[in-house]
Amino acid sequence: MSDPVATSRSTQLCDLLGCDVPVLLAGMGGVAHWDLAAAVANAGGYGMLGMVREPVSLIRQEVTALRAATSRPFAVNVIPSATEPGLLEAQISCCLELAVPAFTFFWDVVPRVVERVKQAGAQVLHQVGTVEAARIAEAAGADVLIAQGVEAGGHVHGRRPTFDLTAGILEQTALPVVASGGLGTGADLARALQMGAAGIQCGTAFLATEESFAHPYHKDRVVQAGAGDTVLTDVFVLNWPKGAAVRVLQNSVTRALDGAYLGHDPDLLPRETIAWDNGQPLLRFSTDSPMRGTTGDLEAMALYAGEGVASLRSVVPAAVRLAEIVDGARAILSRQSEGAAS
Repeated sequence: MSDPVATSRSTQLCDLLGCDVPVLLAGMGGVAHWDLAAAVANAGGYGMLGMVREPVSLIRQEVTALRAATSRPFAVNVIPSATEPGLLEAQISCCLELAVPAFTFFWDVVPRVVERVKQAGAQVLHQVGTVEAARIAEAAGADVLIAQGVEAGGHVHGRRPTFDLTAGILEQTALPVVASGGLGTGADLARALQMGAAGIQCGTAFLATEESFAHPYHKDRVVQAGAGDTVLTDVFVLNWPKGAAVRVLQNSVTRALDGAYLGHDPDLLPRETIAWDNGQPLLRFSTDSPMRGTTGDLEAMALYAGEGVASLRSVVPAAVRLAEIVDGARAILSRQSEGAAS
């Protein structure tokens, strides 16, 4: 019997990226380190390293460790428009020197960056929040488009629901399109494949795993959260451009906004240290989320989570989470196929 998850488009995606199943690990900054990327890749998914604004020394260390843990292809996620130009140049040069096979980009499309890594022989997956951004990314040379809906955790660029945006991009391109934003169940993968998407990308679902570099407090808050416990706000904006909204779990900072979640000017926000990570001070209202070694007022930090958080009830190994998603989709698609045949 054929695998119902192996559609023509998902097979195209898997062949292109070198994975077995059409589920991508989101390149979450700080959270997606080598151990999580390797766990997803070794289980058949596609791994990404979240290296947003990280120093070259860490990128080199993470790529080396990832290659020691898996022979599978992977991507490195950097964000050109939110990174100081000198650091971005150093990051990309380092990745190319290490023969990183693929890059994931996000936020504003920067064609010259896409073109540069493509000319060097690397693949490009570009996450976008609008149909227009998808067009620009494709024109610049992207190999895969990731349609990020407003339900996503972390930084959210667009404002359309995930499957609505995915459908809009599918109408405009022949490239593989991956749905992302609040997704993490078999039903999500089945729906994406049925509408013609090539697969799904998951962030929060893999944040709540044993290999994730997120702090245990963050993971616990995620698995305890309900469907209405996230909010889209730009109050956690220090280190990013003005107006860069994020989806987080409600906490003391968001509740103090009294519903005024958007429209915050980073220049008017106070600089107050509330936590530390490896001796580095972390500010209230910064985009930093708590990592394994973070200490301080974790509750007041940005606790990223997508709207699909209610489906996550426990912290499990990444391979278990991936299997739940894929096996769930197979069961749904098989039942539907049997029903249509009867």
